[in-house]
Amino acid sequence: MKAAVTVKENHEFRRIYRKGRSAVSPYLVVYCQKNREGRSRLGVTVSKKLGHAVVRNRVRRRIREIYRLNREKMLPGWDIIVVGRGRSVKGPYEKMNEAYLDCLRRLSLLREETL
Repeated sequence: MKAAVTVKENHEFRRIYRKGRSAVSPYLVVYCQKNREGRSRLGVTVSKKLGHAVVRNRVRRRIREIYRLNREKMLPGWDIIVVGRGRSVKGPYEKMNEAYLDCLRRLSLLREETL
């Protein structure tokens, strides 16, 4: 993933957590806030509670792949933070994908033709 399309800075994460909207599922928590750039950016957070570095990196890779495959279904111009939860470690990929799309649906971030 290109560095230009990711949320990296701590102050950006804090702003989205504080002022953005959120949706929760057993696998993920999705925070979002409209940005001024016209393109969406992704930030991924996985707690140390989920396991060692190998486990956390696997969860991050799965989240980034879910975002990449569903990017065309989303409205542009949003900052999105996805937080991996406990079930995302051992849960099936398909369930994570469904949970992600459900969170986007609840946040009204999906394009009309994909509903």
